[in-house]
This record gives sequence, C-alpha cells and structure tokens, in this order.
Amino acid sequence: MTKTFHYAMLLALCQAAVSSAWANLSYSKRKLPETTLYAQDRRHFVSSSLSVIGSYSLSGTTLLTPLPGHATITPQQQKDKDNIVKGYNRLQYLLDNWVEKTTVCKTGQETTFGDKCERTPVVVMEYLGFKSTSDPLFKADAAMLRLKDLVPSDREVDFYDAVDLFAQNAEEASSMAFVSSWGEANPGGGKDRVQLFIERAKKNVIASRDSLKTVMDILDLKP
Repeated sequence: MTKTFHYAMLLALCQAAVSSAWANLSYSKRKLPETTLYAQDRRHFVSSSLSVIGSYSLSGTTLLTPLPGHATITPQQQKDKDNIVKGYNRLQYLLDNWVEKTTVCKTGQETTFGDKCERTPVVVMEYLGFKSTSDPLFKADAAMLRLKDLVPSDREVDFYDAVDLFAQNAEEASSMAFVSSWGEANPGGGKDRVQLFIERAKKNVIASRDSLKTVMDILDLKP
C-alpha cells in the first residue's frame, strides 16, 4: 500500500479512537473536583485511544514507517527543555536553602512582633515562575505540554499526570505564599500561622520539584 494510504488509515483510526474514548467517559462530575475529573478524563482518553490503535496494529497492519530515533526538535522546544532543567535546579536550590530563603531581615526596622527578621514563603512565588515572565518556570505547564510530541508512547499517561501534579502543587504553593504575606495582619494571625503556611508551601514545592523530575526522566533530561 502507498504511504498516502497509510496516512489516510492513520487519520481515520485516530478519529475513531477519539470518538470511542470520549463516548465512553462516565464520571460523576458532582462528586469529584474539577482537577481530578480532568486528570481522570485525560487518562481514560489516552488509554482508550492507545487501546484502539494497538488493536489495529496487532491485526498485522503497519500504519507508518517508524520515525527516526531522534525526532526533530524546534528552537522553542529546546528552550522549553532548558527552562525545565533550570527551573528544577532552582527549586532544588530553594529547598536546600529553605530557611535562609524564607527568612527576611529588615535593616533598621522591626517587624510586627519586634523582631529584625521574620519567616515568609513569599519567595516561593518567584521560584515557581509567578513573579516574572523571564523566570524559567513561567507557565511551565504550557511549556511541558509543548514537548508532548517527544514523549514515548508508553509514558504518555505518566507525562500528563506529572504535568497536572506540577500545575496543581505550584498553584497551591503560590496561594500559601500569598496568604502568608497577610498572616500576621489577619485577626488571630501570628508567627504560628505564618509557620503553618511555610510548611504547607514547602510540601507543595517538594511535590512540584518531584513532578518536574518525572517529566525530565521521561524526556531524558539531566539536571
């Protein structure tokens, strides 16, 4: 069969896979959070699509000539890969120097409690890309999704799960950091509340770092 016929068959197969995958989605959206539904729907879609394609392949039909071992990488994709590695290393540095980086000392000025220095996780927003468009992790989830074509087919579900978890934990860490900036000023606020926000933010940063590492492993990127 000609190459044109193979591509036509692949297109028809993909369309059938998409229709079949989405037709079988049956989740209760009233009982699950939106982010959970999104992740489950996506996992179901990917696994169902791969199942249809796999069954077609097993029938003895070769869809396409295998791609070269190394797919062509666009300049944007190379930049995205570099930023993911830089962002991962920055998060690791933040965690290795957590107390120092989450402590702010005010020269010649006392804090609310009369101290020269105070703990705050506000710096977390900077390291997670929420402060500057030039930060390596600025819109990192979108950057990772631009690399989806480089993901091995048997790691697609792991890849999308890692991107979801990164986005979720990065957002929660940023929220904790923002709330903590008003911790002492709020009624009932104090050092203990700020410390609570710091610990929560740290857990989210650790989870974000781990998700980036998963993506790096899938894409064969080195720290």
